Amino acid sequence: MQSGSMRVRFFLVTTLLVMPASVRPGLADDTVGFAAVSQSQAGERAGAADGADDEPPPVTLPLSSKLRRILSDVPADLDELKAMQAHVQKLSQRVIACTVAVRMPGAMGSAVIVSPDGYALCAGHVIGKAGRDVTLIFHDGREVQAKTLGANFGIDSGLIKIETEGTWPYARLGKSSSVRRGQWCVTTGHPGGYQKGRTPPVRLGRVLLNEPSAIVTDCPLVGGDSGGPLFDMEGRVIGIHSRIADDLRANLHVPVDTYRETWDRLAAGEVWPRLRPGGPVIGVVHDDQDEEARIVRVLDDSPAAEAGVRAGDVITRFDGQAIKLFDELADAVAAKEPGDRVRIEVRRAAETIQLDLVIGSLDL
Repeated sequence: MQSGSMRVRFFLVTTLLVMPASVRPGLADDTVGFAAVSQSQAGERAGAADGADDEPPPVTLPLSSKLRRILSDVPADLDELKAMQAHVQKLSQRVIACTVAVRMPGAMGSAVIVSPDGYALCAGHVIGKAGRDVTLIFHDGREVQAKTLGANFGIDSGLIKIETEGTWPYARLGKSSSVRRGQWCVTTGHPGGYQKGRTPPVRLGRVLLNEPSAIVTDCPLVGGDSGGPLFDMEGRVIGIHSRIADDLRANLHVPVDTYRETWDRLAAGEVWPRLRPGGPVIGVVHDDQDEEARIVRVLDDSPAAEAGVRAGDVITRFDGQAIKLFDELADAVAAKEPGDRVRIEVRRAAETIQLDLVIGSLDL
């Protein structure tokens, strides 16, 4: 659910979620992935993919009016539950076709193919950097060679391109800004890495929160799922798994809109911004509508939590530096190194409180 009064931005936490402000023109809902071309060419590419005879159809599964009514809330009786079950079973067969395992030296993850020529969405922390040779593994064990492209560590998005010649099963991109709280969704991925004889597990759940910087669902995820897709009930990609929470019922996904908005930069192999794996973190969530460094959430087990920062606190000083704007806090944290000890001052109701904080490391 997107709130007009408060847009939450995840700041310097292990998910690195900060939504770019620009909006990519000329792209409609349900467009597919496209290459690193100009925006006008990208629009032509996306439009052509809807009806080209020489390309395979996307793996979507449109909803009937009956199913749309059932899925608008919860099944009302056994017949509706069976209809929902049958739809999920059909959808599962389609979405696993475009869900791949990502294998590289010392790392593993998941990804989803979003164009017939082999562009795949992934998480930035799985990619790590541009130009890495990786292997993508389909559900049937087929392996193809690919290369990592760009990554936006500000929101944890990344892109991969298959280099093996071929035409690939792919999913459409949905529109994450239209996702609503309580909406049914499914996730796939390769938990624990690819396992021979096991198709990517499909998990059903609901959206708990939708903000420009993150979608939160109760779909269970485990290690190895990172980078895999979050689908709506028609098989359109609405998010990419980013942060697996300690509570398996609350996991963070990168909203798919950011991939569309930053596609040219990702496809060109650009990696940004200054935030990086291994860099400094404190683990707070900020209200983007409030210029002050007002904290609306403190991440569990984060440096801020251990220091005693609470939701509602306004950070006014950081290591002796006066903090008036949240961006000033961002710059101050970025100038530190993991392990540095700093004293912060927070305004809590009518009190001013000083706390000691140890800067953490961004271990993605």
